[in-house]
Order: sequence, then C-alpha cells, then structure tokens
Amino acid sequence: MSTTAHPPEPVAVAAPTNSKVHALPPPFDSSPSEDLELITQGAEALVYKTIFLSSTTPAALKVRPSKPWRHPTLDKRLTRQRILAESRVLVKCKKEGVPVPAVLALDWEAGWAVLEWIEGMSVKEAIRRRDASDETGLKALLERIGQVVGRLHGIGVVHGDLTTSNMMLRPDASASASSELDGEIVLIDFGLATQATQEEDRAVDLYVLERAFGSTHPREEGMFGVVLEAYGKSYKGAKTTLRRLEDVRMRGRKKSMLWAGVAALPELPVAGEA
Repeated sequence: MSTTAHPPEPVAVAAPTNSKVHALPPPFDSSPSEDLELITQGAEALVYKTIFLSSTTPAALKVRPSKPWRHPTLDKRLTRQRILAESRVLVKCKKEGVPVPAVLALDWEAGWAVLEWIEGMSVKEAIRRRDASDETGLKALLERIGQVVGRLHGIGVVHGDLTTSNMMLRPDASASASSELDGEIVLIDFGLATQATQEEDRAVDLYVLERAFGSTHPREEGMFGVVLEAYGKSYKGAKTTLRRLEDVRMRGRKKSMLWAGVAALPELPVAGEA
C-alpha cells in the first residue's frame, strides 16, 4: 500500500516522500529522490521542495499532472493556460513590489514551474501558535495582512483563494523580532488568481478571506476588522471595495438563510409508504 495519501485538500508531509510515486516531467524525473520532498498535494497540482541550479538554493517545484479523464488535447491546453496565467500574475506582482515568490523557471508544455522557496511558517500556523497575551503582535500582523492584500488589489490582481494558509510569514533576518508574529507576509498559491479591476471581484476576494479567517481562527475572528481598516487605507479605491463588500456579505447571508430553510423542511413521504 502506498504511503502517499490522496486527500481532498493539500496537506503537509512531514518526511521526504519518494518522488517516483508520482510521474514527474523531465528533467525532474531523473532527479535523486532525496532532492524532492512532497510538500502539498491538491486536486490540480503537486508542490515539492527541491533545489535549483545549485545545491544551496532551495526552490518550490509546482507540477500540474495530466488528468487522464480529460481529452488529451483539452488537458494540455488547460494546463498550458493555467501555468502561464499563474506565472504572469506572479511576474506582475514581483515587478510592482507585491511580496510573492519569484518565478525561476517554467515549462508550460510540460506543466511545471519552479518558484522561489519562501522560508518561515504559514500565517495560519503563526496565529495558532502565538502567545495568547500578545495582542499587540497580532494586531500588527492583521494590519500587514490588510496592507498586502490592498497592494495586490491596487495593481489589478485578485488572488481567488485568500486564506491564512496561502500567506507565509517570512522572518526578517536583519532585525531582532519583538514578537513571534513579526516578519514579512508573502502571498503564495496563485493558481486561481486573475487580473481584474472590478470592485465586485475585489470584494469577493475579501469576503473569501473574511469567511476563511473566521472558520480557521474563531478565537481571533472579532479582530478581523483590523484587516479591513488597514486595507481601506492601502490604495485609492479601497473604501469603494469595502462598501461593495457589504453587498457581497448580504448576498452571502441570504444564500445561507435559503439553504438553512431548505435543510429544515420536513421529509416528504415516499409514494407507496404508509
């Protein structure tokens, strides 16, 4: 039985995984297994920690494996489109000063990209491990989240899957940390990102983050307003997006109420039953 599971959501793998379990594209199919560590595995992509150009340069290898249930021509076209779209967004963000991993190499025909490896832990883990008494550090972290999301939206990019799992907290080696929550926030996983300038798209992006934050960090949910306050000051037009967020929330509540009402309906008798 294989030791590599296939969960519905990406999961961290504690120990290096034999890369030969998955069919890797050239030139990585000939790499030693110790140079490839499976980090996350999702429905669309596999992410490995590897090395690039030199043994001292860690990198992230993102592979979009072929889908056998899709027509080969369609599968190749979709893989090419998605690899290119994600890479173009990352290059744009890097050029505009938004903290994201740099694109080091890619092959859109083979379906892989090599990205800069971001040291540190996810914001999700940082918040969960924090000292509960460090309210100052948490507030500063939430302000930085609002600012970085605002910078992203300000250049016309919508992430599509904003969660604290998709934010890394990179420690600042040149400064002495006063809190374990100190560090630069780096946005990762742009597989669903789009280049959009519509207020609705930005508001939905914020709504996704708000809902994800509340479910992942229920203890800190009441402080999410700090994120929105910092976001509102981050770029011209941010306050308009926040007003649109109110509309998106209203629609979300109506949808939740509708489904709650459907779930509460009594079961109808089946024909033929007494």
